[in-house]
Amino acid sequence: MKSFWKMTWMEAKLFLREPVGAFFTLVFPLMMLLIFGSIYGNQAAASIPEASMQGTVETLVPALVAMVIGMTGLMSITMTMASYRENGILRRLSTTPVNPLVVLIAQVVVVFSMTALGMVLLVVAGKLIYHVRIMGNLFSMVGGFMLCSLSFFSIGFILAGTMPTTRTAQTVAMLLLYPMLILSGAAWPRELMPAAVNKLSSFIPLTYVVNLLRGLWFGESWNNHLLDVGILCGLLLIGIIVSVRTFRWE
Repeated sequence: MKSFWKMTWMEAKLFLREPVGAFFTLVFPLMMLLIFGSIYGNQAAASIPEASMQGTVETLVPALVAMVIGMTGLMSITMTMASYRENGILRRLSTTPVNPLVVLIAQVVVVFSMTALGMVLLVVAGKLIYHVRIMGNLFSMVGGFMLCSLSFFSIGFILAGTMPTTRTAQTVAMLLLYPMLILSGAAWPRELMPAAVNKLSSFIPLTYVVNLLRGLWFGESWNNHLLDVGILCGLLLIGIIVSVRTFRWE
């Protein structure tokens, strides 16, 4: 347990020392919130029927939380673990008394904590600046956040284990991430997109993160999002199985 906390503390310091990762996890979503909030304010989101009783910023916050999850899952974990393997760090750690599993768990704990911090900053900024209301149950929202985060972390481990180099892992992660952000509703409401784009978004995993988080934020029941939960649970299960089979220490 002592080695786990030491590894976790080291990974946390390394994460915060990397300006790009910290910026896109903690700062960029806040910038998006302030930009859209300054344009639209927190007026009723009439363009989104199921959110008609909520303001624009109240609708935007869960979508931006999904954005944070997508970026940390596809970029932070992928880049960190791929670079560790390419630079021989994982190989050297595997020869020490530290259990190799500790390295993976510490990475998940740190990235999850930073993702949660990004969510908290968005919610706090929304409440302080735009007086957003949270209509959902807090425990349901935390459970949904955990499921969404772990599902996307599993994708990151798949990429980290299958891509031959860090550069390749970064390229593939970016090719997956940016279309997801645009088409899933994380960066722009799907209700404002053409019908053809909405059909395409049903094949994008991040769409189900946005749907689940926004529904729980609005106070909807988990029973209303069984499809979203099923797809995310399936994604998590597949991610774990594939990661175990493909992950390489060197």
